Amino acid sequence: MTAPTASQVVRARRKASLVEGWRVFRADRAGLVGLVLLAAIVLLALLAPLLTDSTGLDVTRATGAALQAPSAEYPLGTDESGRSVLLLTWWGARVSLVVGLSAAILSVLIGALVGVAAAHFGGWTSRILLRFTDFFLVLPSLVLAIALSTVLERGLWTIVLAIGVTSWPHTARVVRAQTLTIEARPYIERSRALGAGHGHVIFKHVLPAVLPLVFANTTLSVASSIISESTLSFLGLGDPSRVSWGTMLKSAMDTGAVTGGAWWYLLPPGLGIVLVVLGFTLCGRALEAVFNPRLRGRR
Repeated sequence: MTAPTASQVVRARRKASLVEGWRVFRADRAGLVGLVLLAAIVLLALLAPLLTDSTGLDVTRATGAALQAPSAEYPLGTDESGRSVLLLTWWGARVSLVVGLSAAILSVLIGALVGVAAAHFGGWTSRILLRFTDFFLVLPSLVLAIALSTVLERGLWTIVLAIGVTSWPHTARVVRAQTLTIEARPYIERSRALGAGHGHVIFKHVLPAVLPLVFANTTLSVASSIISESTLSFLGLGDPSRVSWGTMLKSAMDTGAVTGGAWWYLLPPGLGIVLVVLGFTLCGRALEAVFNPRLRGRR
């Protein structure tokens, strides 16, 4: 019987790690609830073009009365233009999810790069990057995002950029601390003693060890990014050509739906934000327990 090759051993270890990770995640009931919740919302958002007609989003083709209460024809009522609130909420989920995911990925990518570089290179590089990070930590990220959204041309990707480039400092701090811990391990010293360069150490040893933490942090960052997008849209800084949950809340306030008792216009987008943020938060906390064994006994 031949001995397994190195690649087979690595694949076996990765498979065992995935199985163990799924076992730990499955044991967290809150994480499973969040996963099912997110899967349902994402599936509905993806199926929106197939199950609904986007022409109903056009105010010139609206057939309902303004702020009509829920009925058999309009289960969640209508907005100020006579459009179905159910249709608006359904399609608004697509924009909120896209912005939340894109902004979170951009934020975590910037934070991971800054954190790894600050910890690995040290010296003046670390000092400069840490002072740069402290600058963004001191200033409120929402205020910076509002400033960027005001200066740049209004659009979907402007919101993504504004959120992404202002919410990365926390990730940078966490990744830097994790990188310092990893680079203090003996196998990193042996690798350097054998002549490994910066690229080999970072991409071969540091990043694979940091990626689980980055992945868990991304999940948690999506929730805050969706809240930021909704806040910017509510303040009138979102993309006026697209329907999102934040723009729905702004319209509900501007048209007097809130004071007029039209709860069906306010509740669906607000509940959608709560459910998506709750789902990502529950999944993120469950993933933290998967990647950090010290947290398992506290839950």
